[in-house]
Amino acid sequence: MASIKFKLKNKEYANGEYPIVLQIIKNRKTKIISLGFFAQPKNWDSKGGSFKSNRSNAVVLNAALEKIKLRAHLILLEFEEEGVNFTLKEFEDKFRTTSNESISVFEFWDEIITEMENSKRMGNARVNKETSKSIKKFYGSDELTFGQVNVYFLEKYEVFLRKNGGSNGGIGVKMRALRALYNIAIRRGLIKKSKYPFIDYKISKLKSNPFKRALSMDAIKKIERLEDMGSNRLNNAKNYFLFSFYTRGMNFADMMSLKWTNVSENNIYYTRAKTKVSFVIKILPPIRDILEYYKLYGNQTNYIFPILFREDYTPNQLQNRKKKMLSEYNQDLRHIARLCGLDKSFTSYAARHSFANCLKQKGVSTDIISESMGHQNLGVTQAYLKTLGNTILDNACEVLLE
Repeated sequence: MASIKFKLKNKEYANGEYPIVLQIIKNRKTKIISLGFFAQPKNWDSKGGSFKSNRSNAVVLNAALEKIKLRAHLILLEFEEEGVNFTLKEFEDKFRTTSNESISVFEFWDEIITEMENSKRMGNARVNKETSKSIKKFYGSDELTFGQVNVYFLEKYEVFLRKNGGSNGGIGVKMRALRALYNIAIRRGLIKKSKYPFIDYKISKLKSNPFKRALSMDAIKKIERLEDMGSNRLNNAKNYFLFSFYTRGMNFADMMSLKWTNVSENNIYYTRAKTKVSFVIKILPPIRDILEYYKLYGNQTNYIFPILFREDYTPNQLQNRKKKMLSEYNQDLRHIARLCGLDKSFTSYAARHSFANCLKQKGVSTDIISESMGHQNLGVTQAYLKTLGNTILDNACEVLLE
């Protein structure tokens, strides 16, 4: 026999309200289901599982809760009539498929972020936390439902981001995070496909220009010619950037985690954390020089670069360490840009753009560049290279040394 009741979840939001959830108990096991309703304890009758009369619109809100309770009881009755010894997961799935768009965006988002953290997808969790916080600031309330996230809402949110200095790239990151959340909600039966707002609101319009961050081969050579700069941080930043450039744009997170066990006599083997694409990188002379340097002056750990110093970082500690060290690295790259007399600063990601740009300038075809970078479709590479010509050359990476 299962029992159902409404209760306040033990999680206070900034406005002093708590989420109202549906609790179902069966065989001494409990399932909590988010509903998209909120109440302050002073306005909530915990015994009756309803709003007190001192809450504005209490009659309307209680009527909505009664409809939800009726739907839950009808599901239980249906299971009983069919003789189904259901699980709490089966109840939740059936309950969600009959629900509407009144589910709380932020409460569901918290669940997804927790899932990301539990699966050690800390970068995704961070982006989703930042996006959720940004939308709360824009909306001014925690009581946002999926039904309210329509094209008008998205356009107004975009205006809000631009007014606060947002670029196409930054806005696109947040919109994609929200779109991914919406897709998960649809996939789990939380909301209907017919309400999907991203058919009419096109994220593809939010394009950034990667060539603002791409360096020419002449600029790369200027960085290579820098002598000992009297600073370990600057010397490391130079090495990290050149290593990334000559390893087809290996990103900072992958370099940070790279170990000596990833290195053989002639190749580096690793799997890119972001895309799970595996790479075999030929060790060109500039890469070998950097590896030899860190054999002599490294941190004497299994890691190649002196970024991580122990093996037992928790996922949060690892994410915080990456954020701190990447920030320092980008500061040092701005200093290096000044030392080289470059007319623009650049960040760590410029190594990846520059690799693609320089290969194209040397005549390597787009499909070869695409494969070398691990892109899953040619369109991504073409976005890097749309302003340059097209010729096929062999030994793509080695032409960088000519």
